[in-house]
Amino acid sequence: MDTVHADILAARDWLQRGGWFAPHAGEAFRHLPPPALAHWLHEDPAAACNAAPLAGAGWTLHPLRDGSAGGVQAQWLDARDAAQRAQLLDGLPGPAQPGDDEAAPFAWAHRALCRQGLRLRIDAAPGRAADDGSVWLQLRHQPRARIEAPLLVLDVRPGVHCRLLETHDWSAASGCGQALTQNLQVHIRLAPGARLEHLRISQPGAHDQVAHHLHVRLARDAHYAQALVAGSSAYHLQRSRIELEAGAQAHSAALLLAGAAQIDHQVYSRVQAPQAHSTVETLALAQGRARVVANAHTHIAPGAAQANVRQRLTGIPLSGQPRLTLRPHLEILHDDVQAAHGATWGALPEDALFYAAQRGLDDDTAHTLVTEGMARALLEGALPHSPLLQDWLEGGGLANSLRWALRQSPEDAG
Repeated sequence: MDTVHADILAARDWLQRGGWFAPHAGEAFRHLPPPALAHWLHEDPAAACNAAPLAGAGWTLHPLRDGSAGGVQAQWLDARDAAQRAQLLDGLPGPAQPGDDEAAPFAWAHRALCRQGLRLRIDAAPGRAADDGSVWLQLRHQPRARIEAPLLVLDVRPGVHCRLLETHDWSAASGCGQALTQNLQVHIRLAPGARLEHLRISQPGAHDQVAHHLHVRLARDAHYAQALVAGSSAYHLQRSRIELEAGAQAHSAALLLAGAAQIDHQVYSRVQAPQAHSTVETLALAQGRARVVANAHTHIAPGAAQANVRQRLTGIPLSGQPRLTLRPHLEILHDDVQAAHGATWGALPEDALFYAAQRGLDDDTAHTLVTEGMARALLEGALPHSPLLQDWLEGGGLANSLRWALRQSPEDAG
């Protein structure tokens, strides 16, 4: 037996022994339990929906603006080949035990089904970098199969400033005629002094099952800012685990657009050293009978002096009777810190709607403008003065996302 099959069988054996998520087990998944294991592992060749790589399936890499990709080393690796699999997984932590990470079953299921992955290393771009010296990239992902477990490993080298637009193109696979299942694992590692502006767009079809797991490690004085725009589906999990060393700064902002289905957003931040800053913000816009859960959990370790931590979760029901659960949590094990958290739930601000009505706008236009304004403010707070974000906004990205995600029924979205 080769090492690939041994690794796959070991992962499947762990799932059989350790089990999937039990009903109501685990605090993180208590409100929106994941679908059964069969949704993430079952491989039925008769129901395959494979797409050709040359048609753009899987990860594709594109330079943005006038930046050069000369500082980017990219390796597309086949996890079914023993040598390439070892190279793909090199340096990555193995799946954890349930006591260490409640999401461990997802990691084991990913190890059992992973077939392809991309490793990126971002160095300072020689010659034609952007005007400010940053490296601009777009990563697009199109599903390759009806059930898949893609992998991305991103290393940003010391002192490098990278701007990354990550988009997930679900509509390109709509011709499959079947619901898609995706269990994605992303590992981001920022070296000392590195900076990453990360704009992520994930809007699956209404009947798709999606779980995205980001593992982000920030070395000393590294900066990470993530702005996420996520739509709802039959199951949609966005889970980030962020580890900060001394002087590191992380800002995570999520715009959750729940038209009629469900979405679970989880951010687990671990402040492990002095003078680190962590900010988590979520704005959930929901309607109909949608279900939204927003979890923010920040752990401040002993010795993390002068840490600065903020959490702000906001939920707004736009129409109907959606269910919104907002759960901020701080775990503080050091005295010399600044920390604040809060959660608010309520309708669109009346003063803003009144102000719009005073200028002759009808109710629908006023609601649209106020909703888009709040969403824009959230994203700009995470990526202030970012030309990457501004390009996306000015190109109609936010308006299109709002129109696509905030629909009245799953049938409309499909």
